[in-house]
Amino acid sequence: MWTLSGFADEISPDLEEQCELLDTLGIRFIELRSAWDTNVLDFDDDQIGRVRKTLAAHGISASSVGSPIGKISVRDDFEPHLARFRRAVGVAEELEAPYIRLFSFFIPEGEDPAVHRDEVVRRMSALAAAAVGHDVVLVHENEKEIYGDIPERCLDVVESVGSHQLRLAWDPANFVQCGVQPFTDAYAMLRPYVDYIQIKDADRATGTVLPAGEGDGQLRETLEALRADGFDGFFSMEPHLEVAGSHGGFSGAQQFTRATRAFTGMLDEAGIGYC
Repeated sequence: MWTLSGFADEISPDLEEQCELLDTLGIRFIELRSAWDTNVLDFDDDQIGRVRKTLAAHGISASSVGSPIGKISVRDDFEPHLARFRRAVGVAEELEAPYIRLFSFFIPEGEDPAVHRDEVVRRMSALAAAAVGHDVVLVHENEKEIYGDIPERCLDVVESVGSHQLRLAWDPANFVQCGVQPFTDAYAMLRPYVDYIQIKDADRATGTVLPAGEGDGQLRETLEALRADGFDGFFSMEPHLEVAGSHGGFSGAQQFTRATRAFTGMLDEAGIGYC
């Protein structure tokens, strides 16, 4: 039984409205990135309390803290960012979220990622070390313009850090936008480290983000392979159908519903159970 989640801030800035649509769609988990136009890592204690109360009222739990950790330049000062990561760990514990989503630092335009490889590994190792002793797993999401944008560098990050608390989040649309055929080029290489799936698709020619199954993200092949090898984890809706940027996206209620129905339709067609 696969488990649906979603970046519900793509529905509305208001957490109550987010939860109401998740209720309608039968989604019982949320990947919390923001609410009330405030990033999850900037919530104060009162806001954390409001989140806990609102989620409990709807019977919704947190699958992950959708943090922006690692979405700074590899040249930016790391120490303040490491302190911000410790806040992410605290938020995950407050919300009982088993995962924290993060990234492997933007590479300056025109520069060879290999030049920055050792610094990226040092930073990712420090983040993994800071998670030790906390009941949370970090999932690195492949993303355009960061070090871990293509399969080989995602593999380099997770194997070089070598922590059981650093795993991978698989984003097929982001791979497509980097010229990667996700299943063909990346699945066999990365599957041993993949714990978490982000659901969006993209057109290879234009980079336009699309609902699952409508682009070149090879989702059908990926889903069949995940079923065959016994994957049991979260599938998080991240539609980006109205706004798609390097620091997030927005879809609105109608488009979020469209994206969710596209994905669950694929699961129904394949006879894959989900909740």
